[in-house]
Amino acid sequence: MSARSETGEATGASPEGGRVVTRFAPSPTGFLHIGGARTALFNLLFARHHGGKFLLRIEDTDRARSTQPAIDAILDGMRWLGLDWDDEPVFQFARADRHAEVARQLLESGHAYRCYLSQEELDAMRAEAQASKQPFRIRSPWRDRDTAEGGDKPFVVRLKAPQQGATTIDDRVQGSVTVQNAELDDFVLLRSDGTPTYMLAVVVDDHDMGVTHVIRGDDHFNNAFRQLALLRAMGWPEPVYAHVPLIHGADGAKLSKRHGALGVDAYRDELGILPEALSNYLLRLGWGHGDAEIIRHEQAIEWFSLEGVGRSPARFDLKKLENLNGHYIREANDARLADLVAARLPFEVTADQRDLLRSSMPALKPRAANLLELAEGTQFLFRSRPLEMDESAAALLEGEARMLLSRVHAALDAAGSWDTETLEARVRHVAEEAGVKLGAVAQPLRAALTGRRTSPGIFDVLVLLGREESLGRIADQMAVPAEG
Repeated sequence: MSARSETGEATGASPEGGRVVTRFAPSPTGFLHIGGARTALFNLLFARHHGGKFLLRIEDTDRARSTQPAIDAILDGMRWLGLDWDDEPVFQFARADRHAEVARQLLESGHAYRCYLSQEELDAMRAEAQASKQPFRIRSPWRDRDTAEGGDKPFVVRLKAPQQGATTIDDRVQGSVTVQNAELDDFVLLRSDGTPTYMLAVVVDDHDMGVTHVIRGDDHFNNAFRQLALLRAMGWPEPVYAHVPLIHGADGAKLSKRHGALGVDAYRDELGILPEALSNYLLRLGWGHGDAEIIRHEQAIEWFSLEGVGRSPARFDLKKLENLNGHYIREANDARLADLVAARLPFEVTADQRDLLRSSMPALKPRAANLLELAEGTQFLFRSRPLEMDESAAALLEGEARMLLSRVHAALDAAGSWDTETLEARVRHVAEEAGVKLGAVAQPLRAALTGRRTSPGIFDVLVLLGREESLGRIADQMAVPAEG
């Protein structure tokens, strides 16, 4: 097989007239998982880089496990990540008649045959292979037998896979890989009930959709050799293959839920990750462009190539994702963040409260690694007086702290303007007059204003709460005057 350029001109013209067409083909048996999202991203970027099309196919042939909620979750996750596909989604199950039609064409051309092997015979062949410690490959006696002998017995339709020679795939990620055809078996195209198998449906759909580049996980690599046999039997153009290594956990083991392998919706809803951060992180899982770490979507389209995909499994690290998410939160538009935070608060946000959220973002977002932390950081803005102190905040109000709060209250009450510079100067003056460090005043002040030991900068807190609310909260925690 000759070498190909990245866009695979050596494969011949596609139904798109040479235009690059990629596809993402999830099975709707659950959420859009992190590995599937990366596969979709790579397909999208490759298609956009070459000015081609990115298509979506829902492989819903497993009727027992395919559900509408799973389909909705996949579409929702893709839209949230900005994985915008072209054309309407293709639903594989709806194309069953077309798949069966191709199987009949292969029967008529002699590239497939009816196999009447019973389940008992197959089980015996499998047991024999296990006993001899040989890999189990179907070698059906019906391949070259007169199928009329089968009579009315149930049968499956099998492809006549090549038995001589070898098949080579010039994979754009894995390199040139050759498999001896003797290792391939005559896989089933149509089951005994006439329904098409996954292997048949995938090949027919890819061809009919004009897919020129099949970019998918390397767990499908073995399938590619079988699928090529079917393509060649039909005389159809061969796509360019690119099999991407799977994602592993930080410990090098196959990625699982214990590593944080959640659905895309969980990263959004439960972890508070921004879509641009997750997209950037997925891009860097197994692909690189020099030392670039922060890569925006437009740059990714410009830079993406299959040559940048590594052959080793990428390692998922939730801490790195959170660090990257913190960067994107700091750069995000304040109004957008306010809307995202408002949706996470346990009450309906008013227009004034939304404005307050937006005003608070410059002070709050530098400290937040995710939207959960950002939403938590806004809680002090909407608390009712008198504030309930948590245990660590209450400890800050012991000793001389309440006396210092009284002095701070008087100093702030006399402030002519309510801005961070003026307020900081007045609080520092209180500390100097009391002969204590600034922290000795700022910490009880923070507790009085927020009910917590930690918060944004205390002078930002004063400005965000405003004069009346700030002075009221401080007064609530001041020392009670001694009776004279």
